[in-house]
Amino acid sequence: MIKWALIIGASGDIGTQIAEELAADGWSLYLHYFKSSERAHQLQKKLTMKFARQDFLLVQADLTTDQAVDELSQQLFSLDALIFAQGTTNYGLFQKLPAREMAKMVQMQLLSPLHLIQVTADKLAINHFGRIIFIGSIYGGVGSAMEVGYSTVKGALSAFANAYSKEVASLGVTVNVIAPGAVATRMNNMFSPTVRQAVAAEIPAGHFASSQEIAYWVKVILATEADYLTGQTIYVTGGWLK
Repeated sequence: MIKWALIIGASGDIGTQIAEELAADGWSLYLHYFKSSERAHQLQKKLTMKFARQDFLLVQADLTTDQAVDELSQQLFSLDALIFAQGTTNYGLFQKLPAREMAKMVQMQLLSPLHLIQVTADKLAINHFGRIIFIGSIYGGVGSAMEVGYSTVKGALSAFANAYSKEVASLGVTVNVIAPGAVATRMNNMFSPTVRQAVAAEIPAGHFASSQEIAYWVKVILATEADYLTGQTIYVTGGWLK
């Protein structure tokens, strides 16, 4: 039986990599996107050509709005895994972070995902195999000056996984967070090459993670043999900070 996963943020660098690797493992996928329509359609076309026996359905939703989750959930008919790979940050002093920007970050990365989990709980539990995976951040564990809002949201995901995993473990559903350190994604391109080089020099592994090095851990958690791992935050940092 083919399993179905919903990848929130499938048009992002990490989300796309996760989609490609899960498709290669035989999963059918709901590919969520908001603004990156061209990237999402290209991904769908690529996967459909390579894996003709599986299905790849595009779902568009603006997770900064209250109604997005209900609209999104109505498009899901079968679901075995929820993977949250979306994210955005706002770099600067917290004192100068506009309340509306903080609210958008909380809605998109915390409130909407948690609401989606509520409305899809029955689907995830139906086969006594369900996986909820958040792509968090090292900053959720150690915090970062200049990214206080982002750190707060990512830390809340770990707290949620720790608590909710206890409610659904008997249903065969696991809840975990993969918390990368510095990853070579478009989001980090806001920093200059000089800044990125300075950060890389601080990482014991000597380089930013690739998207593949993060997607690998998603595949690990999705394995049937990983059903005893739940409520955890796995720090994938190359030895940096944590």
